[in-house]
Amino acid sequence: MGQKTALVTGASRGLGKVFAEQLLNNGMRVLTPGRQQLNLLSNEAIDDYLSLLTEPVDVLVNNAGINRISQTTFSDVDLEDTLQVNLIGPIRLARGLIPGMINRQYGRIVNISSIWSIVSKPGRITYAVSKTGLNGYTRSLAVELAPYNILVNAVAPGYVNTELTRQNNTQQDLQIICQAIPMKRLAEPIEIARLVAFLCSEENSYLTGQCLVIDGGYSCQ
Repeated sequence: MGQKTALVTGASRGLGKVFAEQLLNNGMRVLTPGRQQLNLLSNEAIDDYLSLLTEPVDVLVNNAGINRISQTTFSDVDLEDTLQVNLIGPIRLARGLIPGMINRQYGRIVNISSIWSIVSKPGRITYAVSKTGLNGYTRSLAVELAPYNILVNAVAPGYVNTELTRQNNTQQDLQIICQAIPMKRLAEPIEIARLVAFLCSEENSYLTGQCLVIDGGYSCQ
């Protein structure tokens, strides 16, 4: 069916960078706009970016997100920014790209969720709300778009061995976290990327509407 084009948000570092590299290795053309090109905090900026696209986008990976740790006293700004970047931004991006996917009778949308949409941890209220909403959006969108050969799924990673994880946790913290994971280790970014790449590919021809948890068994306990 020819080379596909994928749009991956938040691909300048961390998991997003590995996702983009994996899709490139799989033969896709990959768009990786930076924050100056695509500022998810601004609906106007999102609409402007979509209006400037000059080629069809077949695959959307909504990866960019923010996670501001705060208790029940979270600020209005933290709530609004988290919902905007983690939920509203992905919805607007998909809404802008879906008409083209429908016309071509092909599309793959992968929303990067989190285990904190499945289980709970202190300080994650705004983040958990945004990711839980993303899961619901995934299911609803999958039902609507299935007749057009557009498959929509979410991936919910657990603890992943990224620079951000190491920055936010001491070595002792990481040891405690690993002991709480049945597999006794963090996920490697490539392990998450392989799952995302499959969901984005033509090899995935029937799986849709699912939130796939990839956490080494952490949320099963």
